Amino acid sequence: MNDTHKFVVSSSPHIKSQDTVSNAMRDVFIALMPITLVSIYFFRFYAVLTIAVCLVTAVLTEILFKKLMHKKPQLHDWSALLTGLFVAMLFQATTPWYKAALATFIAVGIAKELAGGLGWNRFNPALFGRVALVILAPLYAYVNQWFQPLAIHLGPLDTITQATPLAMLRAGLEMPPISELFFAFPAGALAEVSPFALLLGAAYLFYRKHIGWRIPVSILATMIILTLITGENPVYHLVTGGIMIGAFFMATDWVTSPMTDKGKIIFGVAIGVLVVVFRVGFMITEGVAFAILIMNAFVPMIEKATSRPQFGKIKAVAVPMAEKK
Repeated sequence: MNDTHKFVVSSSPHIKSQDTVSNAMRDVFIALMPITLVSIYFFRFYAVLTIAVCLVTAVLTEILFKKLMHKKPQLHDWSALLTGLFVAMLFQATTPWYKAALATFIAVGIAKELAGGLGWNRFNPALFGRVALVILAPLYAYVNQWFQPLAIHLGPLDTITQATPLAMLRAGLEMPPISELFFAFPAGALAEVSPFALLLGAAYLFYRKHIGWRIPVSILATMIILTLITGENPVYHLVTGGIMIGAFFMATDWVTSPMTDKGKIIFGVAIGVLVVVFRVGFMITEGVAFAILIMNAFVPMIEKATSRPQFGKIKAVAVPMAEKK
């Protein structure tokens, strides 16, 4: 009797999920809406212009680089739009539009596309683009005069024009009330005007299970402990600068952060230490961005050190030629 068994063969993985890259990117985009709306409320058309320039530049840059590499543009995955919005959030509303456009071009074209495309970039693209302009500041100052005629003025801006809260904190100046800094304070970059709005967006990402607690909690807890040790007020450090968008949105980037639980904690603690060192020790601007990018480079080492053993894996052993005969 010929007993024939029929099997259904399919490639892994076999766990079905409704999550897709485009859905995840879109959710992060949605999570940024509270801070986007608050920044537009304060900075009005200046914020709208900066955001629009970055979004359009991101889309055009992806199309350009995909064409140059003979690949099909994947605008439907929302990655270009999300990178553009992130870059916009890292700048002040009155930043010249061509400066924001250049940062976006570097973020999407160099840090993402030339690095291999979505999922292959070693460094967070938006932070890479922002820091690139900090590093290129001397060159930018030299060529800025060429672009001055292209500047767009949208009238007076009825907001805080003094030093940013973080700069005031470093200078030892009298600080605004913490409650005002937490809920809405019109100074600094677009992402710095309301930590509360950022936390609302982060809560949505937690609800959608796109991020976990280990990285942001490790960063913030480390900052609190170290600022207390150095005699600083930890609350002011938490509500000023880019720490909130960095901890909940940038450091938790799926591609540029560790996969292991222990690795995430090590990653977060190291970022927190670097941020405090940059802020308190060296007074470096964009300390959060530099800290995250530095630790992005160490992610492969962290994952290797914290990865679980692979059961069933047999270590290769060299066999002498005489035994092979």
